[in-house]
Amino acid sequence: MDLRPFLETALAAAYVARGIHQLYQDKGFTQSTKSTPTDVVTQADKEAEAAIRALIEQRHPGHVVLGEEEGQQGEGEYRWIVDPLDGTVNYAHGFPFYCVSIGLEVRGEVMVGVVLDTARGDLFTATRGGGAYFNGRPMRVSRSPKLLGSLIATGFPYDVARDRENLTYLERVLFKGITVRRPGAAALDLAYVACGRLDGFWEVKLNPWDVAAGWLLVEEAGGRITGIHGEPYRMGNRYLMASNGHIHEELLATIHGR
Repeated sequence: MDLRPFLETALAAAYVARGIHQLYQDKGFTQSTKSTPTDVVTQADKEAEAAIRALIEQRHPGHVVLGEEEGQQGEGEYRWIVDPLDGTVNYAHGFPFYCVSIGLEVRGEVMVGVVLDTARGDLFTATRGGGAYFNGRPMRVSRSPKLLGSLIATGFPYDVARDRENLTYLERVLFKGITVRRPGAAALDLAYVACGRLDGFWEVKLNPWDVAAGWLLVEEAGGRITGIHGEPYRMGNRYLMASNGHIHEELLATIHGR
């Protein structure tokens, strides 16, 4: 399969979304909340997704889109999985760690992934079997051989008071002296694992749009993705661990208290 036309569509859609992000950063925006007071959605989220959907429909009529804001209508062999603005809370506060994430799933397998860091302009791309690239150059995961000394990231659900599961995992990792960050945009966390800025990442309660593109980036960059019990990762699994591969088993053991 020639994936180039689909990669071109993903790139065009990502840059359209970035333009919308920048527009509202400059002129200001309205925002509202969804599930909790900290689950924020802005005009930029909604308009970026609408623009991405329109572009995909124009170029690939009949393809299905699953997006964070509008969900999915219908079924099809070609499914675009879109987070129009991952890291909305960061975006709303002007904290420069947010992105657009676009993945294409063909017959159940992610084949194209694009993550565009819209604050910095960093571009992460991958195609199945075609490798992963950072700003047009081949990228690889880090070579860190041990968990101690690695840099790991994680994330949390919006209402930690009601869902404390990941606090237990975090405590176990911190107790071992591991350095942990919580940047706040899972798609970009995965891109950072792929390019070696992070050695590992785990999170719970994720959605397909958080991971579709980043999953492919990590695998094509030579890393490893599983569920948090070490099982093969499947789309829809809300528990995910990504790493450079070298530290994977040690990180799994640590979050489970072994």
